Amino acid sequence: MAKVALSPNNIFLFALLLSFSSGGTLRLVSGQKTWCVAKPSSDDATLLANINYACSQVDCRIIQRGCPCFFPDNLINHASVAMNLYYQSRGKNRWNCDFKNSALIVTTDPSYGNCIYN
Repeated sequence: MAKVALSPNNIFLFALLLSFSSGGTLRLVSGQKTWCVAKPSSDDATLLANINYACSQVDCRIIQRGCPCFFPDNLINHASVAMNLYYQSRGKNRWNCDFKNSALIVTTDPSYGNCIYN
């Protein structure tokens, strides 16, 4: 019988195949760090609504002019930061990163420069 090396790529492919065979839901490994970001396909009105909602619930000063996450100064960046602040503050439950299906949970840290996604 041939042996298969358990590299990270093989494990990812196995998990991906398993998810498709079990209904298409990829479950995150317990303890894995996750972040919530805006879907790139989201329209401006949705992004603005997400910023307004998230920032009514959490402190979003980090996206104000002169703060670490202001640049790039665009809706998708500001929405992603605000949505992640909300998601992190609410316990990182998948339902806290839905925003009417305009958000994604990611496992790659979206931080850049001095803008740190906690």
